[in-house]
Amino acid sequence: MKALPAWAQEFAHQYGSKTANLYILHGNIRDFFPYTARDEEYLFARLQDYISDALFSAGDIIIYYDRSGGVSFGTESMARDYMAALKQRCPEGEPAEFIAADPVKSFAYLEKYILFKILQDQREKRRIVLIADYAETIAPAGDLGGLSGGDRASLVTLSRWAWDAAFTQGDVSILLLAENLDGIAPLLTDSPAVVKVHIPLPNEELRTAFLRMQEREGKLFLGNGVSPERAAAATGGLSLVNLNRLVSEGSGETKPLTLEYVRQQKKELIERETLGLLDFPQTGPALSYAAGHSFVKKRLKNAVRAVKMGRPDMLPAGYLIAGPGGTGKSFMVRAFAAEAGIPLARLNLSRRQGSVPANLEKAMNILIAMAPAAALVDDADLFLADAAGGSSSGGQGRFIAQVSGLMGREYRGRLIWFFITSRPDRIPACLKRRGLLEERLTLFNPGTDKECEALFNALVRKLNLTPRNFSIIKLLRKHPGLFSGADLESILIKAGQRAAMANRPYIDGEDIEDALENFVPPAYPYELELQTLTALLDCVSPQMAPSYLRRMSRAQLIREIGELKALLGED
Repeated sequence: MKALPAWAQEFAHQYGSKTANLYILHGNIRDFFPYTARDEEYLFARLQDYISDALFSAGDIIIYYDRSGGVSFGTESMARDYMAALKQRCPEGEPAEFIAADPVKSFAYLEKYILFKILQDQREKRRIVLIADYAETIAPAGDLGGLSGGDRASLVTLSRWAWDAAFTQGDVSILLLAENLDGIAPLLTDSPAVVKVHIPLPNEELRTAFLRMQEREGKLFLGNGVSPERAAAATGGLSLVNLNRLVSEGSGETKPLTLEYVRQQKKELIERETLGLLDFPQTGPALSYAAGHSFVKKRLKNAVRAVKMGRPDMLPAGYLIAGPGGTGKSFMVRAFAAEAGIPLARLNLSRRQGSVPANLEKAMNILIAMAPAAALVDDADLFLADAAGGSSSGGQGRFIAQVSGLMGREYRGRLIWFFITSRPDRIPACLKRRGLLEERLTLFNPGTDKECEALFNALVRKLNLTPRNFSIIKLLRKHPGLFSGADLESILIKAGQRAAMANRPYIDGEDIEDALENFVPPAYPYELELQTLTALLDCVSPQMAPSYLRRMSRAQLIREIGELKALLGED
């Protein structure tokens, strides 16, 4: 038992209790799975072979099924025994139907065979294992009334088998394989008679063992200073199949693998695996590059120290970072990840394809394997609306449940969640409670000359510009109004372009003046004002609010928010 991975130990424990017939193995089922050959050396096999070789024995009857290949067996002798038994018990049946791809036909004959073998093998006590792949095509999720007659029949059969006392007494196990639970009918996934076992992505130890095996076989060529251990540490979130692909495509005697190549390929493989739902924004620069927001920076720097000290218990489960557009919310998260030295992954529905729930589940599994890591949900209010599928809250509820699970005690401080929004009033209250997005930070546009100047200096440093002989405050006073960090960055970029066209290595007052005169402010002033006021209403500390906003009473704030929503046609 101790030699088995954790998920296999869980399966073996549940199997040993003799209380279940039907199991759903979900998650990383399309990977290679290790079993020990010698000390610290592994053999790797596909899941079906791993189940039959490592979890069961050669004397057991192993049956395979999927909707493409139909019924098959672990050995030829098992297949011959099956056909002979059915020809004897079902002489009217056609041999082709005994192994048909149609689950209704195949399951009917399999049940006859299994019951026959239970009676026949009472003395031998041979275990019978049916491994059904692509379970989502056999018992698909969806309204029962919308399923085909065949799907409903298959679903009823599997549900009945899960409760069948004859199967329990006869040591019959049905293993359904699926990448995502969301694709399988709730009649099975919610049944107390069905055991669900999640198969995670490989940990660093297994990735190291796999790379060592590749190196022993002469398939892995590493660059200077790169060991299997260092390469394994850089590939968190990859399956062994993808790791094998990375080695096969990028390794060679003339082009050894470097850590930079490994990290880049890892990002591309994960983005492809999740159909773009998970991507990796560039991290950095450091938090010191952010101007103002001293309270927020202090909180994030404390979190950086906790990460580096290896104290996940000192970290919040998640952050909600709110504020109007252009205030640097995403910048703060990227800077935090850079200073903490952890990868940053972003959930992104804007490029989604296929089934959102299925891809979300896959993305969550990858995030777990990447830990410690930061997980970013940008434009969280829009993301949650998209996750809900627009008209229903079911998708949103599933997403919130998945995220809540990853903010629990097991992953606290290992997966650090950042939800970013310009409209915190649209974030469900259930996510803002203790144990979830418990740390709420708010950013605002600069409101004083000192804050504007500090922001200008930070942006000049970030953009590597050289200002000469002008006062930014005097120039901004000629163009009254609040400028966000994004606004000032746009102005500086245009000023830098003007200087470059004049072949000057510095920007001067005329460059800034020209950029200010040609700057077009955002065409949605009411939306920006509403973003600012809703952020202020959600602000949990007056130290984060600028002086020009602190004078507003709560009653005035709520009234003005209501008026702006009415003006914009919001409920």
